[in-house]
Amino acid sequence: MGTSAKTRLTWSLAILLVLATIATSVSYVVTTHLAQAQETSQSLRQIALITGPNIPPRGLWAFDISFEDDQSQVYYLADASNASVDLIDTRTNTFIGQIGGFRGFHGSRETQGPGGMLVDDLGQLWATDGDSTVKLIDLSSRTIVATLDTGGTKRADEMAYDPQDQLLLVTNGSETVPFATFISVTKRAIVGKLVFTDAGGGLEAPVFDAQTHLFYLSMPANKQYPGGAVAVVDPLTQRLVREYPLPACDPSGIALDPTTQELLLGCSGHPVIMSAPTGQVISTVLQTSGCDEVWYSRGDQRFYLAAFTNPNGPVLSVIDATTGTWVENVATVKKAHSVAVDPLTNHIFVPETGRGIVVYAET
Repeated sequence: MGTSAKTRLTWSLAILLVLATIATSVSYVVTTHLAQAQETSQSLRQIALITGPNIPPRGLWAFDISFEDDQSQVYYLADASNASVDLIDTRTNTFIGQIGGFRGFHGSRETQGPGGMLVDDLGQLWATDGDSTVKLIDLSSRTIVATLDTGGTKRADEMAYDPQDQLLLVTNGSETVPFATFISVTKRAIVGKLVFTDAGGGLEAPVFDAQTHLFYLSMPANKQYPGGAVAVVDPLTQRLVREYPLPACDPSGIALDPTTQELLLGCSGHPVIMSAPTGQVISTVLQTSGCDEVWYSRGDQRFYLAAFTNPNGPVLSVIDATTGTWVENVATVKKAHSVAVDPLTNHIFVPETGRGIVVYAET
C-alpha cells in the first residue's frame, strides 16, 4: 500500500472514531434528558370525579370560591348556577349536600351569589351573596340563620378571617367606590367599614396573617398602581396601613405561607411571591400565568393556582412554598378558576365545567 493510501486509511479510521464518540455522547445526552424528563414529569393525577344534583349543570357553570375546612374535612363550593353552597366530604370524596337560599346567577357575575365563603373557629359558615349581603349558616341544620347587608349595590365578594379578634373582612370590590366591611363573628354584626377611594380596579381576595396581625388584600391594576398592589389593613383600627406596589401582576387570588411569611399573588400575568412583613417582591414564577384563586396547603407546603387563562391552556399550577420554585402544571378545562386543598389527605379539589368537581392527588 502506498504512503497516500495509508494516510487516507489513517484519516478514515480517525474520522470513524470521532463519529463513534460523538454518537455515544449524543446517545448519553438524549438518554439523560429523557430520564430527567421522566423524573420531573407530572405527578398529580385525577383520582376522583364528584357529581351531584345539577353538578355540573349543562352549559356554563357559574361558580366562584372553593373553601376547605380542616376541622370537619368538608369542601365547600360557591355554586351560583344552583344558587347554593355545595358540600363535599374530603375523606371519601363524595357529595353530601347543598345549602340553598342564595341569589344565583342571572347573567352577570357582578351580582351572582354565593361568592366567598369560610368557616370560623366557632364552626359557623359565612357566605357572601350577589345582593351585597353576607349570610351566616348553621351547619348542624344547614340553614341560613342571619343575613347582614354590607350596603352596596352589587355582590359582596371575598372574605378573610381574623381568629384572634373574631373578625371577618368582606370585600365589595365591584362597586364604583370599592369598600371592605368588618363583621364580628361573635356578635354576628357589622362593626366597621373601610372605603378604598383610589382602588379604581376594584378589590379581590384578602388573607389574614396571624404573625403580623394584619389583613392583606389584592388590589387589581389602577391608575396609581398599573401593576396592581397589595393593601395592608389593621383589623383593630380598621384602617389602611400601607400599600405594596406589584410589577405587572394585576392580582386576583392571594395566599399566605405562615412559616415563611410569604404571600403568593395569583396574577393575570405571572404569579408573584412577596414578603408579607416588608412588601419586597422575592420572585416571579414564569412557568404559569393567568391565575384566579390560589391556595396554600400546610400538608405538603405547596401553593396551588387555578391558572384558567394561562396562554398555553388552562392548568392547575403547583409551586413549592419553601423554595418558591415551580413544580408542575396539570391541564384542566376552560373557566377552571377555583381551587382548594385538604391538608390532611393532600387532595386537591377543582370544579370543572362539563365534568364536575375533579379531585387530584399524587399517584
